[in-house]
Amino acid sequence: MLSKMALTMSQTLFPMILFMLISSTISITNAEYATKGDFEFKQYEEEKKTHLHFYFHDIVSGPNPTAVQVVSSKLTMLTSFGTVVMIDDLLTEGPDQGSKLIGRAQGTYSFASKEDVGLQMVLNYVFVDGEYDGSSLAMLGRNSVLSDVREMAIVGGTRVFRFARGYALAKTYQFNLITGDAIVEYDVFVVHN
Repeated sequence: MLSKMALTMSQTLFPMILFMLISSTISITNAEYATKGDFEFKQYEEEKKTHLHFYFHDIVSGPNPTAVQVVSSKLTMLTSFGTVVMIDDLLTEGPDQGSKLIGRAQGTYSFASKEDVGLQMVLNYVFVDGEYDGSSLAMLGRNSVLSDVREMAIVGGTRVFRFARGYALAKTYQFNLITGDAIVEYDVFVVHN
């Protein structure tokens, strides 16, 4: 009687366990990392065009620098090739460091050229004033420092600047040969939602 009961139990349990294994395998293979559904996505709303004008203060000297060298190059080249600088630079309305603060430039620039002073810029412009407070723009590109006007890409943004794309034009306003401090004038043109 006991063996008949064990046989019946194994005949019942085996298909049930097999069914559970197959169904869990099917649910795992059908799992999605992305789902489609109803959510707010404003990419296709009417786009706005914005022109921003500000001054970027790159302070490498003194007791409170806003740009700090984090990687030194072992090469002794005039172009500083291989050097990496981390920044938290002021963005102001006017060229004077004491003028109205509108944001900060945060990120890195690297000396990426052996032949000239060419920087690889990877920055976020984080705005702290007015209608753009809490919004940011992401800039990426090559900055040929010795050129009169340099152009870099705006590749994204947050909040007011979602889906931003555009370009930034940089012109050196002032450069101190003794301290290395610089003020750069920026005109940024973006299309965004």
